[in-house]
Amino acid sequence: MSSRPTATGDAAGHTPGVDGGPAVEDLRAEHPTDVHAAILAGGSPTPAPTPRPSTPSNRFLARATLLSAALSMAGALLGLGRDQVLAHLFGAGADTDAFLVAWTVPEMASTLLIEDGMAFVLVPAFSVALARRARGIGGPDPVHALVAATLPRLCLVLAGTAAVLVAGAPLLVSVLAPGLPDPSLAVSCTRLTATCVLSFGLAGYCGAALRAHGSYVAPGAIYIAYNATIIATMLVLTGHWGVRSAALGVALGGCFMAALQAPFLWRRIAGRPGRSRGPEVYGGAVAPADGRVGADADRQAAPVPTQTLALGLVCAVLLFALCRQSQVLIERYFASGLPAGAISHLNYAQKVAQLPMSLALMVCVVTFPVVARAIAEGDTRRAGDRVERDLVLTACLVLFGAAVVVACAPQIVQLLFQRGAFTAQDTATTAAVMRVYAAGLLGHTLVGALVMSYFSAGRTTWYPLGAMVTGALATVALSAWAVQPWGARGIAGANAAGITVTALLLLHGLGPRTVPVRVRRVVAALARPVCAAVCATGAGLVGAGLFASPAVSVAAGCVCVAAVFLLLAWIFDAAGVRSLLAPVTHSVHRSVTRKLRHGR
Repeated sequence: MSSRPTATGDAAGHTPGVDGGPAVEDLRAEHPTDVHAAILAGGSPTPAPTPRPSTPSNRFLARATLLSAALSMAGALLGLGRDQVLAHLFGAGADTDAFLVAWTVPEMASTLLIEDGMAFVLVPAFSVALARRARGIGGPDPVHALVAATLPRLCLVLAGTAAVLVAGAPLLVSVLAPGLPDPSLAVSCTRLTATCVLSFGLAGYCGAALRAHGSYVAPGAIYIAYNATIIATMLVLTGHWGVRSAALGVALGGCFMAALQAPFLWRRIAGRPGRSRGPEVYGGAVAPADGRVGADADRQAAPVPTQTLALGLVCAVLLFALCRQSQVLIERYFASGLPAGAISHLNYAQKVAQLPMSLALMVCVVTFPVVARAIAEGDTRRAGDRVERDLVLTACLVLFGAAVVVACAPQIVQLLFQRGAFTAQDTATTAAVMRVYAAGLLGHTLVGALVMSYFSAGRTTWYPLGAMVTGALATVALSAWAVQPWGARGIAGANAAGITVTALLLLHGLGPRTVPVRVRRVVAALARPVCAAVCATGAGLVGAGLFASPAVSVAAGCVCVAAVFLLLAWIFDAAGVRSLLAPVTHSVHRSVTRKLRHGR
């Protein structure tokens, strides 16, 4: 299972706001001094002293987290609907396996071109160009010059890469899934999905530029358009194209992702040079209208050192992301030698099991700029405290979700997928794999949270890559050992063990070079929700087994898990749950007391 949300919805990777930047406006309204540059006062040529930035309030972080989770959930639900349509039309057989091999291309492309890589390279570049435009430096408009210098070359590189993948589709399929009995269908699907390299690259370019301008709605909505296009294409063309209709939907969906953002980006970059459009976002901080970032704007905007540092950082992040995504390649490589449907069972189990992880990691997505700003101010203690709280909180959220997944796995799969060509046997196999996957959810979530703390200082570090390589090698070795006796469940178990090794290495490596985290204290704090989740899983299994209806069974299992988990979390005070629930309990107590008094 991939240790990050796949192309089902989590698009932005930054704190979103309303298009045009209400996230920025909220931050400015609550923290008017939270800027990285001094502002000229009353037209005076002497800049005012730069005040120390203040920490965003919990209310602001909560709003940003909810909005991020809403965008992620909308895309994830449509991605789940896409998988339901795929299961209904094609089941879990050879056709679906062929498409999922071709699906590897958009999975990798979304990681490299839409999420990590493109954002790390282009957001800082556009931020510098916007600062220069706002200062009214003579010569060509910096934003137009940046687009003219980068977009045509990028299009040529992406188009060439897509053409190579289309031509080399047979070789690619033979490498990804050498055990497929008939690779011709997978080759046809791969030739269609390979076109997404160009469209995803353009979508990532537009998204990075828009985020640099402080606009987040269009980048956040791209996976909604993407998944809706795939669903519509399958429903309309499945009779003529079969599973190739899903691959065509990927190709068309990539085009819609780029087309959705293009008008917004054109409106942003078409402004007259020298005309300020208000505050912009630079590296997650608000830049003033005069465009200067930092006390010395010219030094901050110097291109050579910034590009040198960015290159090392981007290489480290890209290689880490590639290695992280290689877990999917490892799974499909070993599953291709199993009976038809094994790749599909792994895919369906992964998509459902990863939902708790996706939602839990929204906490870290929102607080990542807070940690980075604290480190930039030299306040490493505040950064460490924030990371410690985030690790325990995300662990609580994902462990609660994992308990629900383990307790209600057969009923969840039956409710979501068992219709059409997806049989009861497919349900039983997918549920068994999903329960094994759930054992690695804590490891996947900790890896996603910990790697942000490693890169929050903006410095190049190769330790996360080494930890990920070690975990991937463990996954390969364990998969080779477990695939024959246990099949798809053995592959899922190897995935869970490998990612847990990576999480332990990343946790162990935290120290003076990164955010100073008290590792022993974090481990002790993590033990509490783990105990609560184990007990809650047992209660959920009992509750889910009481009813024959899958819907009622899932509801009963969720209620039992929630009751036991919250009770034990309160007893253990896991993640400070007592302080979090104190306002609620106080309000309920006051309400009950008031009613009793009126009753007298």
